[in-house]
Amino acid sequence: MNLNIYLGMLRQAEKTLAESFRQVAQGHGIEPDIHFLCHTLASQCDHHRDLLEPLRQRYGEVTPGNEPERLHADGLSTTRSGPVGLLRDLQDLYLLACLVDITWTMVKQAGSALRDDELLAVVRQCDAQTSTQLRWLQTRMKQAAPQALVAAP
Repeated sequence: MNLNIYLGMLRQAEKTLAESFRQVAQGHGIEPDIHFLCHTLASQCDHHRDLLEPLRQRYGEVTPGNEPERLHADGLSTTRSGPVGLLRDLQDLYLLACLVDITWTMVKQAGSALRDDELLAVVRQCDAQTSTQLRWLQTRMKQAAPQALVAAP
C-alpha cells in the first residue's frame, strides 16, 4: 500500500501552503484583507496537518528514498511588490492550493477503497476548507486583476 506516500506528501503540501500564506500576509500586509485572511487560511492548513497525524500513524511513515521524486512544490520564500506582484503571489498561492486540493482527492479515493470512515471524515473537512481557500483566491485575483493589469502604470 502506498497511501503513506500521499499522506506524507499532503502533510508537506499543507505545511508549504501555510508558510506561503504567511509569507504573502507579511509581504502584502498593507492590504488588510490579505493580511488577516492569509493568516486565517494558514491556520487552517496547520489544523489539516494536525488532523492527518493519526492517519499517518495508522498507515505508516514515508521512509527516505521511498517517496517518488518531484511530488512536492516549493513555497513562496519572498513576495513581489506592487499590484502585479500581489496578483502573481496570489496566483502562486492558487497553484499550491490546487496541489493540496488534488492530493486530498487522491487520498479520498484511497479512503473510499479502504472504507475508512475516519479518513473520509478528515478528507471531507479539510477538502471543504481547501475548496473555500481556492474560491477566495480566485475571487481576490479577479478583484486585483483590473487594478494590476489595466489601471497601474
